[in-house]
Amino acid sequence: MSRLWVKFIAIFLAIVIIDQAIKQVFLSGFRWDGEFFSLILTFNKGVAFSMFAFLGEHLKALQTILLVALFGYLLYEKKLLKAHTLPFALLFGGGVSNLIDRFIREGVVDYVFWHKYFEFAVFNFADVMINLAVFIMLIQIFIHKK
Repeated sequence: MSRLWVKFIAIFLAIVIIDQAIKQVFLSGFRWDGEFFSLILTFNKGVAFSMFAFLGEHLKALQTILLVALFGYLLYEKKLLKAHTLPFALLFGGGVSNLIDRFIREGVVDYVFWHKYFEFAVFNFADVMINLAVFIMLIQIFIHKK
């Protein structure tokens, strides 16, 4: 196995394990209310901002198909994974961890709720990793084009 795949798998597994461990803390009853944000347990049956919640059980299948298709494409376009190993590992780690929630719980476990000045969607560590992955990839693409 190449160093590239070892790096990808290590980051992927780290994200899944960290995210599931944090979620377990909230599933065990932890809660904290603060002035700016609160750490509360919620179950999101949709995706970002609860979009597509109306898809119900079909959302699991759709997300699984998307992740498998993207992974297949990465296997086909090896240079894409080589150029963006870190962001793809973060993206798959977050995506798979949230998908695990859909299969074993009522929905995705979310817990960070920003509520000072405006109410923001409740999110989790996996969501942050997915957004970080997109940000890193955009930076890499921008730098590569220069």
